[in-house]
Amino acid sequence: MPDNYNVSRGTTEEAEYVRNKLIEFNKKIVSNVRFEEVHLCVKNDTGEIIAGLNGIVCWNWMEIDILWVDEGHRGEGHGAQLLQEADRIAREKNCTFITLNTFSFQAPEFYKKYGYEALAIIEDAPIGYRHHFYKKDLLAR
Repeated sequence: MPDNYNVSRGTTEEAEYVRNKLIEFNKKIVSNVRFEEVHLCVKNDTGEIIAGLNGIVCWNWMEIDILWVDEGHRGEGHGAQLLQEADRIAREKNCTFITLNTFSFQAPEFYKKYGYEALAIIEDAPIGYRHHFYKKDLLAR
């Protein structure tokens, strides 16, 4: 490698540039690229957000990045509501599966109740905990 190249920390704008370049490359290989953000919120009667889900639909699947429920509202069914709505959206968009990941200190068993199957578990990520990866097949249902 030439000596005049160096690695440095990038800015948010540079990260977006790199992301767009990868998407541009991917479009050359798989032309039906799609990338749609999914944001869902559960609000109380005063408009305060008490739960939410962020994800993306890309190609033929949905990735759930974040599912959060306020500690004071856990066990009230809001997580289930969000998963069910994400499932509905994924099916509406002809997704064939949904993926997500969670940690052992969060709620890995919760997802199994809604049809998610374990793909992998990484030990000590973070140290002392496990990082769980799940997939839900939408074609079999």
